[in-house]
Amino acid sequence: MSTTANGTSSGRRDDEQDPPPAAGVRLPWSSVPTELRDAVEERLGGRVVEAVTQPGGFSPGVAARLRLMSGERAFVKAVGPTPNPDSPGLHRAEARIAASLPDGTPTPRLLGSFDQDGWVVLLFEDVEGAMPTQPWVPGELSRVLDALGALAESLTPTPVDAPPVAIRFGDQFQGWRRLADAFRRGEDTLAGLDPWAHRHLTDLAALEDGWTTAAEGTALVHADLRADNLLLTHDRVLVVDWPWACVAAPWFDLLAMLPSVRMQGGPPSETVFDDHPVAKAADPEAVTTVLVALTGYFVRQARQPAPPGLPTLREFQGAQGQAGLEWLQTRTGWQ
Repeated sequence: MSTTANGTSSGRRDDEQDPPPAAGVRLPWSSVPTELRDAVEERLGGRVVEAVTQPGGFSPGVAARLRLMSGERAFVKAVGPTPNPDSPGLHRAEARIAASLPDGTPTPRLLGSFDQDGWVVLLFEDVEGAMPTQPWVPGELSRVLDALGALAESLTPTPVDAPPVAIRFGDQFQGWRRLADAFRRGEDTLAGLDPWAHRHLTDLAALEDGWTTAAEGTALVHADLRADNLLLTHDRVLVVDWPWACVAAPWFDLLAMLPSVRMQGGPPSETVFDDHPVAKAADPEAVTTVLVALTGYFVRQARQPAPPGLPTLREFQGAQGQAGLEWLQTRTGWQ
């Protein structure tokens, strides 16, 4: 096991490689068209004199902390139709959710959003904080897990009109079935697929088919929790980037986050999940079924070409898939 600078165990083996970064190709504030920058300044009520790009996260657009001439601050996210044509839609979805979240939700407050000339711009309050330390340290992970439990409780039942999880991910959580179909058609030799997954591909594809029922619930979930979507202040844990929010079982966020925690040096997923209060009422078979679907998504996506502007995404998904497979072997007991 390796240790962090403060001497605590990181949960990583000494022979493990560093996980891939969660990073897209960030654009500088200066790349935003002049008309949009003027519109931002008009909405914020002052001239921007400093813009500091924030590197974490997969959006291929602008993400910057702004300082106005008055000294006031704001955080801006902006994306145009290139290089990734899907990004504007995700920003619009995030704006809708962020505008609807109830007061008290642990997330930066949305100051405004607008569309202009094919760009989508979101303005948030600027929060002085930092992403969790990587590799994960126990104290920060404990804070995040406590905050996740409080979030699940406060957002059940959902206070926001959001799509059910089956609609949000129904077209994506078919990884094992698509791999099995591609193999049967001779379109994919499955070269490089984990041997355990290859051996159990038929069983995984069959189990995956029931994930939509298994994940049903009434909680509003973030559905994309990772270290790069969390912000730690001295006394709070804030959750950012809500475009994938949907309605699901209250344990969905915990399950979906743990593969990234594990691959970023955290403890075994099974131990964390079973010990968490939000998982106490979860049906074990439902949890396994949703984990199968989530892992299949990561494994198959890692075999696809990188999307425009997101050069590290597939490697990141592949590492999450490996962590998911480790967890699945524990849960299923399959040899």
